[in-house]
Amino acid sequence: MTDESNTPSPIDRLLDQERQLLRRLDPHLAEAAVRAGGVIVDTRSHEQRVAGGIVPGSIRVHRNVLEWRVDPSSNWFDQRFAAYSGPLIVMCQQGYSSSLAAATLQRLGLDRATDMVGGFEAWSAAGLPVEPLPAEPDAGPIE
Repeated sequence: MTDESNTPSPIDRLLDQERQLLRRLDPHLAEAAVRAGGVIVDTRSHEQRVAGGIVPGSIRVHRNVLEWRVDPSSNWFDQRFAAYSGPLIVMCQQGYSSSLAAATLQRLGLDRATDMVGGFEAWSAAGLPVEPLPAEPDAGPIE
């Protein structure tokens, strides 16, 4: 919000608009969706993952290549996503950039894309499982 008027800033308007495309999940609903065949896509930075840990079973994808990695028609599709039939739940640190990313995926035709309300911070605060980031990089493709 801007200081002098109660008019939302352009980014706040965009965020509200993009969230209209999503059925956002709170952390407990996200956990249930994962148990039912969904996957959490972690777009947080390496530094955030080192500091806070990771959600077990989540797949790390850098935000700048997300669209190419999750689109099955892309030449750069990450085959780790082929195993999941449920929601593709984008998770950032606080649930803002993940909304924009998930809305972009929706616009690309990935209708099962959504995001997590409150991001990793809400997941952790809800007492849901968190593990330390492994010392060795995962065996997935270069992100």
